Amino acid sequence: MILFPAIDLKQGQCVRLKLGEMDSATVYNTDPAAQARAFEEQGFEWLHVVDLEGAFAGESRNGEAVEAILKATKNPVQLGGGIRSMAHIEAWLAKGLARVILGTVAVRDPDLVKEACKAFPGKVAVGIDARGGRVAVEGWAEASSLGAIELAKKFEGAGVAAIIYTDIDRDGVLAGINWDATIDLAEAVSIPVIASGGLASIADIVRMTMPDARRLEGAISGRALYDGRIDPEEALAIMREARERAV
Repeated sequence: MILFPAIDLKQGQCVRLKLGEMDSATVYNTDPAAQARAFEEQGFEWLHVVDLEGAFAGESRNGEAVEAILKATKNPVQLGGGIRSMAHIEAWLAKGLARVILGTVAVRDPDLVKEACKAFPGKVAVGIDARGGRVAVEGWAEASSLGAIELAKKFEGAGVAAIIYTDIDRDGVLAGINWDATIDLAEAVSIPVIASGGLASIADIVRMTMPDARRLEGAISGRALYDGRIDPEEALAIMREARERAV
């Protein structure tokens, strides 16, 4: 069980959005590399990074900031946003990413995802972002006709390292994780699932350690960490204890 602190990038800065709306950005740090170092010093073991503008553009828009983050932390980094081709995937993994997150392309071209999984075992995750149960693409700007579980099942046996499931209606508003939908997804597929969107308090951290949530690989936290609603030391201690009990 892993708690992934999030760095969302817009114009080279570390921001958080509400409900995925770009004009709702709150800047939390103008130096994303320094934020990455801070998370490592707090004891986090992974880092989740999203190029927000890249998600809309279909190509990297915050590449310099991502590269600075990779140089600043020893922690493995997963990156999503605008990664739409094998060339994008190869280039980012060559720069030292632990894994890429494929979202829009997972809907548009699932065969590319499967090809990437074969070429780069363990280094490809799929981002499934849903609004009202339907998968959204193009930086959440467009809705597809696919359900989250329907899309996830397309990648069974393909070698996807993880599915990152975001409930857009809860993202950035501290409404709490949509546990029912997230756990339903985790039980429907064999691929590890990471919860995202709405993690609000230590109560959510505790909820992750309950028996029905143990199929999850972990969860992503953004605004609650930046606003001080979650104490990193307390949260990481809860998760360590849960891992020790599971051994």
